[in-house]
Amino acid sequence: MKSIAVYCGAATGNSEIYQQAAENLGGWLAQHKIDLIYGGGRFGLMGIVAKAALTKGGRVHGIITQELAERGAAYKDITQLDIVPNMSIRKTKMLTLSDGCIALPGGPGTLEEIAEAFSWARLGDNSNPCVFYNVDGYYEPLKAMFDQMTEKEFLTKVDREKLLFSDDLAEIFDFMAHYLPPEIRRYNQNVG
Repeated sequence: MKSIAVYCGAATGNSEIYQQAAENLGGWLAQHKIDLIYGGGRFGLMGIVAKAALTKGGRVHGIITQELAERGAAYKDITQLDIVPNMSIRKTKMLTLSDGCIALPGGPGTLEEIAEAFSWARLGDNSNPCVFYNVDGYYEPLKAMFDQMTEKEFLTKVDREKLLFSDDLAEIFDFMAHYLPPEIRRYNQNVG
C-alpha cells in the first residue's frame, strides 16, 4: 500500500479520543511510509490527521473543492493540495489516488464518502478495501445496520465480510493487506 484515503470531518467531536485517533492514524501512516490522501481541510479531524502525518515526516495530499478553499478551509502547508471544481471530482480523485479507504468518526459527509466507496466496490468500480475506524464504538450502530442488511438479504454475507469495523490499526492494515475486492455483481437476464 502506497496511499490511503482517509475520510473525516472538519469537526473534532466532543471527546479527545477522536482527536487522539486521528493523530494516531496520521502518525501510523507516516511511520509506514503510506501517503495520506484526504479532503485537504485544516480544521477538525482533517487538520489533525494531516498535521500528525506531516509531523512524522509523511506525505500528505489534500483534495479540496474550490468553494471550500475560497471559504478558507484549505490546509495550504501540506505536501500537495489540489483544488477541484466540485465534490464529485474530489471523491473520485481521492479514490483513484488511494489503495485503501478509512473513515474516522465523522458526520454525514464522512459516512457518505465511505459508503459510496464500498458501494462502488460491489459494482466493480473500486478495488480499494474500506474500513470504519471504530474509535470507542462510534460506528457500532452502523455496523449493526450492515449486519441487518445482510440478515435481510440486501447485502450478501460474502460482501459483508469485505467491510471492516475495527479500532485496532494493526488489524485494519492486516485486513487491507490481505483484501480481495468483491466479485462483480451479476444479474440473471432471464428474470423478468
